Amino acid sequence: MAAALHLARQMAPLVDFIYPPRCPSCGAAVAGQAGLCTDCWSTLEVPEHAQVAGHTVPVYAATYYNETSRKLVLAYKHGGRIALCGLLARLIAARMPEPEAGQPLPLLVPVPLHRWRLWSRGFNQAALLAQALARQGKGEAAVAALMRFRRTPNLGGLGREARERVLTGAIRLAPGAAARLRGRDVVLVDDVLTSGATSRACLAAISAAAPASVALACFARVEEDHKLAHP
Repeated sequence: MAAALHLARQMAPLVDFIYPPRCPSCGAAVAGQAGLCTDCWSTLEVPEHAQVAGHTVPVYAATYYNETSRKLVLAYKHGGRIALCGLLARLIAARMPEPEAGQPLPLLVPVPLHRWRLWSRGFNQAALLAQALARQGKGEAAVAALMRFRRTPNLGGLGREARERVLTGAIRLAPGAAARLRGRDVVLVDDVLTSGATSRACLAAISAAAPASVALACFARVEEDHKLAHP
């Protein structure tokens, strides 16, 4: 890993020369490949509270889901801009509490993708965020703790009851995961928190393992005052 990071730093000037860094939100020139311009930075909105209506667990959200954060999510998840993972994870990490000294690190569990979606996309955006948060000292990545056993349709046009119905039984603990999660602090990681149906299904599966505590960390969370079409 150290050798790969050293090589990446050595290659950075060449990459910047061939592909001049651009803001992933507006396209303006910026200093680094995974940075935002000053104007776009100023439009990111940081939630004041960790608690969200309908959730009984704390939610560590880096931003509200507005036009700027939406562009970042689209570029990261659907535009192949995987390098944005580090930026998004740093913003999430800034909202998370520091792990307690002398205590086991929290387990960072990403929202799972069905194997067919993982195959078509090529990566699980939540798993990459969990691994990046682990590298920043926010916990221990447990990327295979949850599995999506049934392929589910896009939830964008469905109401709350329909979403809950679609997800019933779709997400469960992976074999052997219960023993690892039992008695540990667990943080569910995702890129965007919308209606909460998916996170509730994941948290229900995690709770079956009797963890010490559960929380949710995401890059952007959707609020009524910040309604945009989900990617």
